[in-house]
Amino acid sequence: MGKPGNTGIRRIIRATGFSAQGFGHAWRHEAAFRQELTLALVLLPVAIWLGQSLMEKLLLILSLMLVLIVELLNSAIEATVDRIGSDHHELAGRAKDMGSAAVFISLVVVLAVWTTVAYQRFYV
Repeated sequence: MGKPGNTGIRRIIRATGFSAQGFGHAWRHEAAFRQELTLALVLLPVAIWLGQSLMEKLLLILSLMLVLIVELLNSAIEATVDRIGSDHHELAGRAKDMGSAAVFISLVVVLAVWTTVAYQRFYV
């Protein structure tokens, strides 16, 4: 059950504020997020140019957004693990490695989508 007095539009406004704070934290504290966001912003106009149909443009853009989503989740995992302790623990290492693997898979998705769309554009 939600918190009393935190419903409707008030909840939406507060959630939006928390999301903005999350973006700010990611930008200030996560170099990988800054790099991936910068790359996404550079590739956004390329996606609009490269995609020939609305669906292709959407796939190109959403694949970039997927990387950002996964990076935010990975950063949240890392921050939580680091909060618990700095000493090496097998489970902490495993959690961080799995988060990193998820980011890697999202980057593979970007590569696959962008390669496929570029192939369709230039070679078919």
